[in-house]
Amino acid sequence: MSTLHRAKCQAKAHPLAMDAVLAAGVLVCMVAGSFVEPRHRDSVSWALRTPDSLSLVLMALGAAALVFRRRSPLTVLCLTGTLSVVESVTGDPRAPVAMSAVIALYTVASTTDRLTTWRVGLLTMTVLTGSAMAAGSLPWYAQENLAIFAWTGIGATAGDAVRSRRAFVQAIRERAERAERTREEEARRRVAEERLRIARDLHDVVAHHIALVNVQAGVAAHVMDKRPDQAKEALAHVREASRSALNELRATVGLLRQSGDPEAPTEPTPGLDRLDELTGTFRNAGLHIEVARADQGTALPAAVDLAAYRIIQEALTNVQKHAGPQARAEVSVVRVGPHIEITVLDDGSGEDAPPGSGGGHGLLGMRERVTALRGTLTTGPRYGGGFRVHAILPVKNRTPGEDPA
Repeated sequence: MSTLHRAKCQAKAHPLAMDAVLAAGVLVCMVAGSFVEPRHRDSVSWALRTPDSLSLVLMALGAAALVFRRRSPLTVLCLTGTLSVVESVTGDPRAPVAMSAVIALYTVASTTDRLTTWRVGLLTMTVLTGSAMAAGSLPWYAQENLAIFAWTGIGATAGDAVRSRRAFVQAIRERAERAERTREEEARRRVAEERLRIARDLHDVVAHHIALVNVQAGVAAHVMDKRPDQAKEALAHVREASRSALNELRATVGLLRQSGDPEAPTEPTPGLDRLDELTGTFRNAGLHIEVARADQGTALPAAVDLAAYRIIQEALTNVQKHAGPQARAEVSVVRVGPHIEITVLDDGSGEDAPPGSGGGHGLLGMRERVTALRGTLTTGPRYGGGFRVHAILPVKNRTPGEDPA
């Protein structure tokens, strides 16, 4: 098998040399065939004969032309066809010069399209067979004339079959390469999406807990001398927030350290069932929050449940950071038809920087989460002061072609 593969590689690397070898082989076959003469009497028999010099010259020229059959297939076919016609008209007895024309016709058929093969093949068959029947020394019904017709047809058919198989193999190879590129692009897309998801989770976790730690640390520093009990309580909240931040960071970063498929997390994924715990951490930091839920205990998909939790977490973190110390927040979770609506309002004074300013990624992360679930997000200042975050998420995951309205 390796020897055959090596021979194919050498043939592709030196096509002119291989054509020269082919031409030499065809010349040997033509010369050997020219020394044999069939007899048609009571039975078929063979006799030796000596070809004339013109036939030998025509055979040599036809074989020499085959050396250049890959470079100029149509030119070689015209030349070998002309030599065959001359031999058919003048040769007596006839020599097999038409063999070179059959090889040239095969080359044309294997390198051109099917329509060209039909046209050139019919023309070659008609010219060679017609000239042999009309002007040759043999009767028109002689088997040598029918053999010319048959061999030219076989050459055209074989060349077309080889071209079709080559095109089929090339199509399969291109399809395999395209599939490989598609798999690589899909793998890169999934890696990018996973990196984006981890980046969003890290941002939400760090921003939320660091904001709480900052507020509680400020409270502890403010009342350390006058109210040590309240300072101790604030430091306990700082410790609890930092412990929660470390646990969530450990769970998120742990996914990056796994060489294979990520294992199932040991802690439950945050969702709306932990909304009271989330708002409690902000209340401990001094933020006044009112929560209203009208989702009738809707069971949400894991992705939607996590997105709703993270949206509320990020929105309340922005309120804590930017709305001012006296701000109040309102959180509502409402089931409306096939959607779940999340609304976070605050009445901040607007003296501090608004949410998302200063190059932050909070609003951008919320929008990416909502867009990934084919929902809608609306954010902006409220009339009279404050800020509003409103997200509409589908309760069920929709197919890519379904109308999101």
